[in-house]
Amino acid sequence: MRHRPKKDTNHDEIVLALRAAGATVQSLAAMGDGVPDLLVGYCGENFLFEVKTATGELTDDEAVWFDKWRGEVHIVRTIEDALITVCLPFE
Repeated sequence: MRHRPKKDTNHDEIVLALRAAGATVQSLAAMGDGVPDLLVGYCGENFLFEVKTATGELTDDEAVWFDKWRGEVHIVRTIEDALITVCLPFE
């Protein structure tokens, strides 16, 4: 079932922090259907991020997508989570 995609309130600040730290970031949030929110590239590695607020939970579509995906997806709730996941220092 296709659900209307929406960005969490911390989405933009996480994108800005990653870019400021030198990562490339492509927002996938508009895709919906459970696809993770961000594709992040840093030091030759790619990361899929699902952005959630402190109390946010996966939607049913996200849970199904994550279950079927044969790679890694990271749930990030803060700028610190995002930077640590790509091995960047958080200050």
